[in-house]
Amino acid sequence: MREAVLQIQARRKAQHKLPGWFANDHIFYPSLLALEQCSSEATARFKAGLATGRTLVDLTGGMGVDTAAFSSGFEQVTHVEQNAELSEITAYNLGQLGITNVRVVNARCEDWLAAPPEPADWLYLDPARRDDAGGKAVRLQDCEPPVLDFREKMLKTAAHVLLKTSPMLDIDAAVRDLGQVAAVYVVAVENEVKELLFHLTRTAEPEIFAVNLAKTGEVAEEFRFTRRGEVAAKVAFGLPEAFVYEPNAAMLKAGAFRSVAAAFGLRKLHANSHLYTSTDLRRDFPGRAFRLVAVSKLDKKALAAHLPGGQANIAVRNFPMTVADIRKKTALRDGGDTYLFATTDVDNRKIVLVCEKA
Repeated sequence: MREAVLQIQARRKAQHKLPGWFANDHIFYPSLLALEQCSSEATARFKAGLATGRTLVDLTGGMGVDTAAFSSGFEQVTHVEQNAELSEITAYNLGQLGITNVRVVNARCEDWLAAPPEPADWLYLDPARRDDAGGKAVRLQDCEPPVLDFREKMLKTAAHVLLKTSPMLDIDAAVRDLGQVAAVYVVAVENEVKELLFHLTRTAEPEIFAVNLAKTGEVAEEFRFTRRGEVAAKVAFGLPEAFVYEPNAAMLKAGAFRSVAAAFGLRKLHANSHLYTSTDLRRDFPGRAFRLVAVSKLDKKALAAHLPGGQANIAVRNFPMTVADIRKKTALRDGGDTYLFATTDVDNRKIVLVCEKA
């Protein structure tokens, strides 16, 4: 009875996260925790598009969602999982999905790396991110297995290593700790950052990709830059003009604040506000574009003139009050077609941008 209830609950969770698996009535779900921790099909497909070759080894296989996605681009994929029951379930599920080029190995990641049966083109690693107290670990040093302890061994075993980490990880610190990072991918789905990916090879400066996926897994927006380019980028600052731009979540996490202004010819409102402006509309901006209706001070009466319905979507960017504080002060309800950005301008004035979608 308990197992039947688990399968019902798991299928409900899988419906949106793993629609392809959900559509197969023969899939057996190992646990709700495994389902919570696995990649979504959208992000798994994106990762599969980054790696191709003859062989790939998934060193932290789990329930096999990433393994299944990788199998389409490789002759042979090896799924390494230390939990014997999970290995057995994964082998069964991959068979139900019609995947025949995956070898399932019940072993610890460290043991497989200590004596790999043969070199691989790619290694993939998604270490557990729970600390001893059950909280989420956000440092590479706290992950299990300990990635930093055998990064050199991994690069001796494979030409490429793809590492998935928490979206909370500090990108620059991770690049320093890992070394030999060729690229960093900040992956968002529908403007919510889900994971960071580090592509390790024997290379110099990493290129950073800020990627926003649609729910289907297709790339909706992508922006690439380097830290050196970010520092060197020439940025103009100015007061709000006809159009205002808000970067997507992947852009904000990646830190492409100067690079995006230079790439799209935009003015930045303030060094720390991360809002941009222009006289002409740039529809290809990686984020949201708005038409500026008015610039106001944070005053209930002043804002009411632009909000006859008494409601607005409110965001705070470099402003000393929270959204909740502003709603309390202005008595504005959430929703509607008007967007308010409480921010600081180039002259350090606290202002509210009244906008509508462009």
